[in-house]
Amino acid sequence: MAKEKKGVFTGKIEQDEKGNYFCGKYLLDYQYTEAGNFKVGDEINLKTVVANPSNASNEKYPMKSRNFFLANDKK
Repeated sequence: MAKEKKGVFTGKIEQDEKGNYFCGKYLLDYQYTEAGNFKVGDEINLKTVVANPSNASNEKYPMKSRNFFLANDKK
């Protein structure tokens, strides 16, 4: 389950019917997600979030993150 720790938010990458990547209520930057070789189901930590500037998705996802990394809590 999603947790609020180690940064702004921790959760798993999901993808909606329009192809948007998101984690919890936060939209993930599509190009960063693809370029970083992240995949659906990866647990990530969001370092920062900003207001989503996209008119196409800001109603569903008012906040966006383009600064996140794989969670490595489980060893």
